[in-house]
Amino acid sequence: MKAVVIGGGTMGAGIAHLLLANGHDVTLSEADAERAEQGRAAVRRSLDKAREKGKLADAEAAFAKLSTGELPADAELVVEAVPENVPLKQEVLGFAAEKCPGAVLASNTSSLSIADIAAGLPGERVLGMHFFNPVPVQQLVELVHHEGVDPANVAKVRTWAEQMGKTVIEVRDSPGFATSRLGVAVGMEAIRMVEEGVASAADIDTGMKLGYRWPMGPLELTDLVGLDVRLAIAEHLAARLGPRFEPPALLRDKVARGELGKKSGQGFFTW
Repeated sequence: MKAVVIGGGTMGAGIAHLLLANGHDVTLSEADAERAEQGRAAVRRSLDKAREKGKLADAEAAFAKLSTGELPADAELVVEAVPENVPLKQEVLGFAAEKCPGAVLASNTSSLSIADIAAGLPGERVLGMHFFNPVPVQQLVELVHHEGVDPANVAKVRTWAEQMGKTVIEVRDSPGFATSRLGVAVGMEAIRMVEEGVASAADIDTGMKLGYRWPMGPLELTDLVGLDVRLAIAEHLAARLGPRFEPPALLRDKVARGELGKKSGQGFFTW
């Protein structure tokens, strides 16, 4: 299969890695040559790390299938992994729709409406394909379908994801889908508990890990996702679903201070 990944950041590089490691040809599309080269370097590091851990036999062969040139007209799958902004996603998918007329157009959004993204595009080709970070490791893919999508395209993407070793859940287009909606709800409540002095961040996370067998606590996860990202998703869900998703003042204060989690070195924990 020929695939296109739009956006070479953490998620885009991970999606490209997954496709390459499974033998697919990938074109990585970025805003300019410098960012494209940064994306290539991120993919290379990811592939090399997998080889060092014994999870990929030949990183060189996989990397050789990566290009950053023109979008191939015969691409079968396009996945966008650009920032969470509906007009931006529409713009990049609209460009891909023209350049790759037979491709399924997938958005990696974690919470935005797929119907909103599909507006003005060939909607029968548009769906949500929500990966989880780190993409090569996390097993889940959340497929999100809106009313206008062709079920045959959903079936195609499901088959491709399963062939790449992923477990697929299907969700109707709804704010936050299934995973972000539940994850943010728990995360916001955990932040409120810290804010109210119920328990420390470390103790809340330990409680969830040992009491509920979570692999990591909701506050560590918030640090890894990024407090700014979590804030934006919570604001979106609050606007669509009501005040139960309203971000706590503590979250807003931390983001205002630049305490964004692992990427800044400080969030609910020090990294």
